Amino acid sequence: MKSFRISPIHRLRLVLLLMALVGSVTAQTTVPTAIRDGANAVEQVTLGDSAAELFGPWKFHTGDDLRWAQPTFDDSSWGSMSLTPPNGSADATLGTSGFIPGWTTQGYPGYSGYAWYRLRVEVKGSGGRLALKMPDSVDDAYQVYVNGELIGELGDFTDHKVTAYSTLPRGFRLPSKVRSGVITVAIRLWMDSATIFNSPDAGGMHGPPVLGNASVIASQVQLDWDDTAHGVGSGFLEMLILLLALAVATSLFWLDSTEDSYRWLGFVSLATLLGNTLVLLVNFTTSIGQTSAVILQDVILTPMRIGLWVIFWGYWFRLDRMSRLHRLVWGMVLLLSAGTAMLRPPLHGQVVPLEAGAFIEPLLLAVKLGLAGLLLVVTYRGIRKEKAEGWMALPAVLLAAIANYQRELRLIHVPTMYTVWDFSIQLGTVSTILSLLLVTLMLSRRFLHSQRKKEQWKLEIEQARNVQQVLIPDTLPEVAGLQIQSEYRPAREVGGDFFQIIPCAPDGSVSIVVGDVTGKGVQAGMLVALIVGAIRTEVQHGVPPELILQGVNDQLCERKHASATGVMLRIDPDGTVTLANAGHIAPYLNGKEMEMEGALPLGVIEGMDFPVLTFRMEEGDTLTLMTDGIAEAQNANGALFGFQRVHELMSRQISAGELATEAQNFGQEDDILVLSIHRTAAAARTIDAEPELIST
Repeated sequence: MKSFRISPIHRLRLVLLLMALVGSVTAQTTVPTAIRDGANAVEQVTLGDSAAELFGPWKFHTGDDLRWAQPTFDDSSWGSMSLTPPNGSADATLGTSGFIPGWTTQGYPGYSGYAWYRLRVEVKGSGGRLALKMPDSVDDAYQVYVNGELIGELGDFTDHKVTAYSTLPRGFRLPSKVRSGVITVAIRLWMDSATIFNSPDAGGMHGPPVLGNASVIASQVQLDWDDTAHGVGSGFLEMLILLLALAVATSLFWLDSTEDSYRWLGFVSLATLLGNTLVLLVNFTTSIGQTSAVILQDVILTPMRIGLWVIFWGYWFRLDRMSRLHRLVWGMVLLLSAGTAMLRPPLHGQVVPLEAGAFIEPLLLAVKLGLAGLLLVVTYRGIRKEKAEGWMALPAVLLAAIANYQRELRLIHVPTMYTVWDFSIQLGTVSTILSLLLVTLMLSRRFLHSQRKKEQWKLEIEQARNVQQVLIPDTLPEVAGLQIQSEYRPAREVGGDFFQIIPCAPDGSVSIVVGDVTGKGVQAGMLVALIVGAIRTEVQHGVPPELILQGVNDQLCERKHASATGVMLRIDPDGTVTLANAGHIAPYLNGKEMEMEGALPLGVIEGMDFPVLTFRMEEGDTLTLMTDGIAEAQNANGALFGFQRVHELMSRQISAGELATEAQNFGQEDDILVLSIHRTAAAARTIDAEPELIST
């Protein structure tokens, strides 16, 4: 099939190289002369040490009968098929010159299956063993007979099935006894029904066989292999670029798995790499049949590669609603794959009628162009969102589109094959290489930029942690008559829970605040710093707890979008507790939840009054304060730790550390803070001491 066809070598270059190889001034390509032998045409060639292209006209007949290989068979009623290239002829698929259209354009439209070519050749002046070289492009499999004897084949022929391979350079020696005289060459061909839809000029041989001295034919075959390497050699360079892109994408994703575009570039590179490997395999080996190669390439890899490119650019531009894009892309890819499979073996001609191709082909073109339109929409949205970075990516997007729409470009007569320094270069190969190079450079640039931002973020986090270490004291101050324990376990590097213990020397009292700000991270840490700073200032001036909370509330309301829950209390030396609550969890006294009036958090409504609760702690009493990270702990099944468990644990008189551990082991979701205050004895009031604020 044309998907893997190798371009024929230039005729003049072939003649000159052959002359150099045989090293003889008499070596030349003989021009055959057609003569008449009764009712059958005979092509007359004088070979010597040269070779002759068998242009014909050949006798041609569709169908299959092995008797047609015999030299005695009368083919005078057969049609004729010339293998002389028409002036200006070119391969409609690859654009290469000197191409001979197949039988579908020479009187047998739509035909697939078996067909035979026959030619009688009178050989004169042969000086040695003869050989026959087959054309570089044949649809799809063939067997070569000389005087009724099978001398070679390309493809596996069985009674019920033919396995075709992409055309490879092949030369076959004639039997040693055949050196001169009239030789009957019969070529049995088989073409799959799907080839017609893959190439508009399919069918049979697309160049003339070459008959000549075996050593000359061997040299020509070697030159054909050289031409094959030149034709697909750029594929090796493309594979190197693909391996580089795959390695870069994998490395970047390993270093930063949060950037999805790294992963999808890896998928794009891998799919393209598999496709290129397949092309090289079918052009250099017979390790994979042409039907299998077509299914893998046309039905699976090509639609998948187009879809992967669209998804990659969606992630590259960081578009929202990517799940919707996934559904659209993979739905269209599935349609494209299914439709293509209907026009490829084994479905086409057996399950799907041959004539159905006329209706399916336009639909497939519409779906494929729909994917191109989707790529344009993604690019447009990406440029609007990313601005300069989006415009920077536009050349890579266009190159990727060109690489995936080679056939459609040929339909509008855009050349897709070029020759550079004797190498055949496909536009798709160049586009793939350039697009991947640009994408790799852009991804590397994005990675370096994100790393710089991460380093800056880490510095800010570290600074916030340093601030929080001041706000969450590691060493608790000693307060006469009280034993205080604390357990603080942030869910992130910088948490939103906080507490402060502020002894007041003049009257021997101590002020304690426990709170939980909205949010996490650096912003939460900065908000904690603001709240604690305001509370410490007011405590120093002897302001009651409820008035302190009112002042903090007004400050947060001025900032907007800043709120926190909190409970503040002052414990006098005689055990009297004045407690003001701002939407916080009620404390537990001796394991029992205290009844408190509800209130809104700080920062919600300006000028709010917060409820106050006054009670007395006797010797041996324990007051426990905590944040909602305890009750909101959640296990893998989604079950909450809940207040019921808190009540049960508190009834056992457990310590602050034990309660925090129970919640953390259950499944920590938020910051956990527990503060336990135990009254041991009446504190002696210090009257003569100077006012002092202990900072932690």
